[in-house]
Amino acid sequence: MALRGVWQLKKLRVSYCDWGGSSRGIRAFMESELPTFKEKNPQLEVVTELIRGQHPHLKGFYKNKNERVVCVKNMTPEDILLYATRLRNALGRKVVKLKTRHVTKHPSVQGTWTTDVKF
Repeated sequence: MALRGVWQLKKLRVSYCDWGGSSRGIRAFMESELPTFKEKNPQLEVVTELIRGQHPHLKGFYKNKNERVVCVKNMTPEDILLYATRLRNALGRKVVKLKTRHVTKHPSVQGTWTTDVKF
């Protein structure tokens, strides 16, 4: 996703094994889907990395120095393309857990509204 017109994902590393059965889908992805993905995203540096004996994964490097890793073990090429697109569209920010369900700048003095009315 672009933040102020600048794509946040700098580099996408595709790691796979040339022998393992769990990398079958990513090898098919590299033959069929990866060239068109590179062509549609010229701002993105796509690197393939051969790691023998390891499960395949996608690793995204963002401009704010964050990294995201997605395991693509035993997935189809279409699913891997979906995850690569999700990595491209993400801003690379860390996920922040909210402390309350309702977030507001001016909390109510009376408390939060509920459907349970007790008389």
